[in-house]
Amino acid sequence: MSNSIGNLFKLTTFGESHGPAIGGVIDGFPGGIELDLSYVQQELDRRKPGQSKITTQRKEPDQVEFLSGIFEGKSTGTSIGFQIKNTNQKSKDYSHNVDVYRPSHADYTYDQKYGVRDHRGGGRSSARETANWIVGGAIAKQLIKDVKITAFTSSVGEIFIDKPYQDFDFANIEQNIVRCADPDTAEKMISHISEVKKQGDTVGGTITCVIQNIPIGLGEPIFNKLHAALGQAMLSINAVKGFEYGSGFCGAKMKGSDHNDLFNQDGSTKTNLSGGIQGGITNGMDIYFRVAFKPVATLIQKQDTIDSKGNNVEMQGRGRHDPCVVPRAVPIVEALAAMVMADFYLLARARS
Repeated sequence: MSNSIGNLFKLTTFGESHGPAIGGVIDGFPGGIELDLSYVQQELDRRKPGQSKITTQRKEPDQVEFLSGIFEGKSTGTSIGFQIKNTNQKSKDYSHNVDVYRPSHADYTYDQKYGVRDHRGGGRSSARETANWIVGGAIAKQLIKDVKITAFTSSVGEIFIDKPYQDFDFANIEQNIVRCADPDTAEKMISHISEVKKQGDTVGGTITCVIQNIPIGLGEPIFNKLHAALGQAMLSINAVKGFEYGSGFCGAKMKGSDHNDLFNQDGSTKTNLSGGIQGGITNGMDIYFRVAFKPVATLIQKQDTIDSKGNNVEMQGRGRHDPCVVPRAVPIVEALAAMVMADFYLLARARS
């Protein structure tokens, strides 16, 4: 149950962090679409561990292997199957918590729900699963080529970029290891993450995503609003604690006379506090939203917790973990946004 995302464009995934492989099946992708598989690998390379001094030092090549649904560089219209082999597991790093519940992890809830759990990195609750989403998103982006999806780190801890996204050159995002659109703020973020890492601690942050060149009319009334689907997708990411689009929570502080987006004669709006979506349906303006990530739960510090018998115990995280998950999550946010947009594109096409 609940291993799939999407309606017409659907990704179903499998695998665990310390199993032989992870992978998935993409259903509903139209036939005859040229696919650049090297681009899929490039997107995976943006997410993979071991990229820089501020990410986990686990070394995984994350090489995707396509098993079906593609022939001579084009989609066949049948299911696209793929797998990514796990090659750098160190299960012994988790031997200390076979019977111990790590604070703020899924250990306790999985054990209570299923009566069994994979203590090696959390099994299906591991963020290793997100590599599958990158593949789905990279395929989805090639279906909706005119739509531009860009995400970037907009805060780390108390360090924020406080300018609107229109002020930034998105070409700067991949030029720094924290994937911040503002180079000066990026340096402050990197220093902060490095300092937190030295302390054996972790820090959270936010990612802003902008979707541009969107056709009008994507989204369904009531229970299939586009922003609701985007929110569900983003809140499915490990460590995400919040989602807001358009004016978000800041809009709650405003008066209606300040918040309303007044129309231009061509149907565009003078402002875009609606975030490109009104009544759950795109209006042609940019969609923009922000996703909040908590600090990584695994600390290289001693913490009090309990074991499976309810005894009070002390534990300390071991192994290779991100001090801040936000930089590696930037392509994950883009990938999920792409799958949602591709799904709603196909729903709109089915109506026409």
